[in-house]
Amino acid sequence: MKNSLLALVITGLAFSSLASVQASVETYDIDPVHTWVGFTVSHFFTKVPGYFSKVKGTVIADRDHLTNSTVEAVIEVASITTNTKMRDDDLRSTNFFAAAKFPAMTFKSQTWKSTGGDTYAVTGVLTMKNVAKEVVLKVTSLGFGPGMKGAAISGWEASVTLDRRDFDIAADQGMIGNSVDVVIHVEADLRKPAPATP
Repeated sequence: MKNSLLALVITGLAFSSLASVQASVETYDIDPVHTWVGFTVSHFFTKVPGYFSKVKGTVIADRDHLTNSTVEAVIEVASITTNTKMRDDDLRSTNFFAAAKFPAMTFKSQTWKSTGGDTYAVTGVLTMKNVAKEVVLKVTSLGFGPGMKGAAISGWEASVTLDRRDFDIAADQGMIGNSVDVVIHVEADLRKPAPATP
């Protein structure tokens, strides 16, 4: 009897521990309406801004240990916008991004390393024009909590500086700089669990 009771207690503790672990790991879907992927690059002496308006992806966040988290994102290249049609058309052309041939760029994280407080160095693979390069994003966790209508959300900021030549984008040397500063603001919605099967 004692052995049965002990086994029951141990089983209960195991399930409780498993439920706690599962509760701390949450999947968030990037909200494209409240997410911004921006960049600046020099044109002769001045910085010209732009952004990509269409992004999707997921953040799987281990709330207790964010260093165990992962992120994947897909950016639609043709959504590039600099508020000048002629320039945007040129950027989508084979002179630069070749959006028709390479319609998406992707990022998939590999490791998260704490750099103090709520900041992390997130190493992952960025693929652009079929060129895959390891990059390190400086990421800040802005928090978790209720958003519109009480729905749970998470917020993130990230930045990285890229050399466009690493991704076979090298047109207009001397006129356009090679160093591109990227800043990303992400709002992501907690994914609702699938309904239980009857």
